[in-house]
Amino acid sequence: MTRTSTCVYHFLVLSWYIFLNYHISQKGRNKQMSKVFLNGGQWKYLTLLNLFVFLSFWLLFLYDRELVYPKALDGIFPVWLNHAMHTFILPFSLVEVILRPHCYPLKKKGLTLLAAASLAYISRVLWIYSETGTWVYPVFAQLSAVGLAAFFSLSYIFIASIYLLGEKLNHWQWGDMRQPKKKK
Repeated sequence: MTRTSTCVYHFLVLSWYIFLNYHISQKGRNKQMSKVFLNGGQWKYLTLLNLFVFLSFWLLFLYDRELVYPKALDGIFPVWLNHAMHTFILPFSLVEVILRPHCYPLKKKGLTLLAAASLAYISRVLWIYSETGTWVYPVFAQLSAVGLAAFFSLSYIFIASIYLLGEKLNHWQWGDMRQPKKKK
């Protein structure tokens, strides 16, 4: 695609993301929604921080929706908003792979940065729990300390696998995008 088409696409996706955050922030003004965003606001949810949650959310939802998206939320969030936050990211991500080549860092550096971001998010989740006594997601209340450690470790392995798959898809679509090493 041309550079202009890619820019238009990115603008539309950014507009969609801004719209979602605005819509949710306006809903947060009513009393029922305020309870959902209690203790950390809307920014405590990974969905609103980066939207790359398609597989994790839907796997847990299909297993037991009460663990990630209790039925009580159906009256607060319309179905289209649930899909806007948890489903649409998959086609957006796939289109992104097709539209633009990405220059991935070396695997070690990329996975280290991913681990740092994951640890930062886990730290925030644990901090919210230590301050409020409530978990961001109901699934965490079902786990022991060892279960939480296993869940977070498996989540990192899962997200690292998705990162590596994205790198592989990018390579298949665009070839090797790494910068050649400079000679000393």
